[in-house]
Amino acid sequence: MSTNHTENTASQELLSRIEAGKAAVLAQTDLMLREFGRAQSNWKSDGTRVTPVDIAISQNIERLIHERFADDEFFSEELADPARFESEPLRARFAWILDPIDGTNNYATGLASCAISLGLYENGLPVYGIVYDMSRRALIHGGPGLGVFDGDRAVSVSQAAPTPQSLVGFHSPHDKIYAAQAKTVVENFKIRGLGSSTLLLSYVANGMLEGVVDHNVKIWDIAAAIPLCMAGGGELYFFNNTNPLPVRTFDLKMKRIQYIAGGAAFVARARELLGV
Repeated sequence: MSTNHTENTASQELLSRIEAGKAAVLAQTDLMLREFGRAQSNWKSDGTRVTPVDIAISQNIERLIHERFADDEFFSEELADPARFESEPLRARFAWILDPIDGTNNYATGLASCAISLGLYENGLPVYGIVYDMSRRALIHGGPGLGVFDGDRAVSVSQAAPTPQSLVGFHSPHDKIYAAQAKTVVENFKIRGLGSSTLLLSYVANGMLEGVVDHNVKIWDIAAAIPLCMAGGGELYFFNNTNPLPVRTFDLKMKRIQYIAGGAAFVARARELLGV
């Protein structure tokens, strides 16, 4: 009896956070749309672009989450300057990982492939993802055991056997040492590059892409999309010792994550082609 009560309590704790997270993200969409293509660009010490909208969305979502769940930890790419930020451990049971605008370069220059990405983690493991896809005005959300939804429509990862006609998301490697692997991916699939790693993996989760290969992300780029892919029946394979799970620290200077995601057949074929 006590075990069932604990499970029900935990479930309610999760569900209340899911609803709060979705509401917090949706509350930012008017601001995001209003400033699209016109927000001022500034540059951080690591050479990446940031706008006042990134900062405002980050602050707004943090405030809304902490109004409901004061003891939860909250981490955002825009919390601090990476030149000064030190690695911060996750201590609380529940932690939120936000990228307020994934695809800031697109957003600032008027390309619509960008997203708000909010991931909920329990003891360092992904339990729910919330992604606002600005290009489609759609909320993609879900988590392991809870399904994945594109708006109100239940969706899933494609389990089709990969072919040369498969649409595959791809993010060019930052390090030229992986150029040969990049060439292999480009030669074997139809490539889609969006400028938003969140959307690439989210589109695997909802079946729009058959897979993704990425050498070039940090945890906040895919924190929300990881549970989406898992919920949709997909696999994630992290290679070159870059598996970020369970998340134990939040570090703006973390090494780049390299991964393959999709249905089992796609992941197996991509691993064979890349030799990983």
